[in-house]
Amino acid sequence: MTKTRILEQRNLFGEVGPTAITIEESANHLGVSTATIFNWIKTKYLEQAGKGKITLESLEQFQSEISGKEKLTQRANKSLKDSHDHEKTVSRFLDKIALSTDSSEKIGIEYETSLSDSYRNKEGIYYTPGEIVRDLLAVPQDDIQDASFCDPCCGSGNFIVRALELGFQPANIYGYDIDPVAVEITKARIYEITGYKSDQIKVGNFLDIVSAKETAKFDYIYTNPPWGKKIARKAKRLTGSRLGAGSSIDTCSLFFFACVRCLKNNGNLGLLLPESFFNITTFEDARIKALQLSIERLIDYGRLFNGLITKAQAIVLRNNVLEPSATILCESIDASYKRSVNSFVYNPKSILNFYCDDKDAATLQHLMSIPYITLNNQASWGLGIVTGNNKRFIKSTPGSRYIPVYKGTDILPKELKQASNFIPADMNLYQQVAPLQFYEAKEKLIYKFISSKLCFFYDDKQRYFLNSANMIIPDKTFPVPTRVLGELLSSNFMNWVFSRIFNTHKILRSDLELLPIHNQFLKDRYSFDEESYLEQLTIERGKHGTYRIKT
Repeated sequence: MTKTRILEQRNLFGEVGPTAITIEESANHLGVSTATIFNWIKTKYLEQAGKGKITLESLEQFQSEISGKEKLTQRANKSLKDSHDHEKTVSRFLDKIALSTDSSEKIGIEYETSLSDSYRNKEGIYYTPGEIVRDLLAVPQDDIQDASFCDPCCGSGNFIVRALELGFQPANIYGYDIDPVAVEITKARIYEITGYKSDQIKVGNFLDIVSAKETAKFDYIYTNPPWGKKIARKAKRLTGSRLGAGSSIDTCSLFFFACVRCLKNNGNLGLLLPESFFNITTFEDARIKALQLSIERLIDYGRLFNGLITKAQAIVLRNNVLEPSATILCESIDASYKRSVNSFVYNPKSILNFYCDDKDAATLQHLMSIPYITLNNQASWGLGIVTGNNKRFIKSTPGSRYIPVYKGTDILPKELKQASNFIPADMNLYQQVAPLQFYEAKEKLIYKFISSKLCFFYDDKQRYFLNSANMIIPDKTFPVPTRVLGELLSSNFMNWVFSRIFNTHKILRSDLELLPIHNQFLKDRYSFDEESYLEQLTIERGKHGTYRIKT
């Protein structure tokens, strides 16, 4: 199957962001029972979207702003009933491998489907589809006759079987996994294909092995590491310290650093990772390390795994010194192009925004080369009111001692809808309320939290907002007037910058704090004029809403 065909197939199964997700998928994603999801629908934490579905917007807002509160967590844990007994499953399948006449590949598929959703969520297990393995692990056969290959999280052996297909010698193939059943299945698959009984596929935690001692080095390492595996924070910090991972201690980052440590000079590394690895602050130290090496490919495979909203993306790199003039092949469903290494190096937080083409990247690089300020450490941030029970507290008509309250959907470009929701004025009734001085500030900016576009409203009427909106109050010393700042952030140009850097449908504080604000071109302004601003930046608006360096 060609690369184009693989990506087209993924597109058919939902690459274009869905507006709804099934209740079963949302339960899998959050690691709770479907009964808990129904309970949260009843209490208005989640919004139903037809039979058996909830809106994707309400799920993401819930996960970011509400999930993890003590009362919710306890309720979820009580209602989550996982009948999966992994020890019994391991025993049953080890016996089956030893006695069954079925192929090891068939047993592997059966074993994968037997694992409960909560066990997968806890261990961060998402088995890689065969077509993705074949596309990601694509190396010239004449380079591998005597080369060593390792999969540090081999699972049931899909990457290792692919390595055998390419011509790696079974004696040169190594694998690790904490699951004894997965290890035995992989060994059985190697034997069925080659007749070689390998003792180099072992039960063990690759992170512990690498961080505890010097390990062998390999020519090729390809794997799909655990995504967000539940590990005690103290243990993650200790492992991260041993591996030199800095503040990037998510399991994906830890495996990245462990794999780099085990690569030979000029060795190849390929990792299938969640989208967050490429653009979230948590992974910044891992991206900085990656940009010191020779990145060859960045690939977007879309949404591969049921129950997961995040995209699956991949990085392929070579362990040698970065060449500033080098280019990186960037691949997605509808595009393939090359980007210069420098176009990533100058991004804030070393974000790997490989969905940008080279012309977009050049404009961003030019923009970032001009001195600018940011909102980081120069503003106060607040969350709208979390009532804890919208059905109980929110009314559609005003009443005695009720006040108008606004939602994120009430915020429109340059205006605010008329209030259609009202809540009791007693703030002690609600689950979470920002300090009152936030709502009552003389000036503040209100913005939608769940949105693919920046949409800010300048409020000087001390209005109250629900938690689908967030608030910014710039410091008194901030050199741009609050009204002008709001117009800048809502502008077509800043929306383009935001989408080209972050490519997200959530407006996060950490992202807003990185946006370049060229205050030297906003002095003595009472309103924002995009045309004048672009002229000062020597940037012009092109066709289809793009922006380019003015020639």
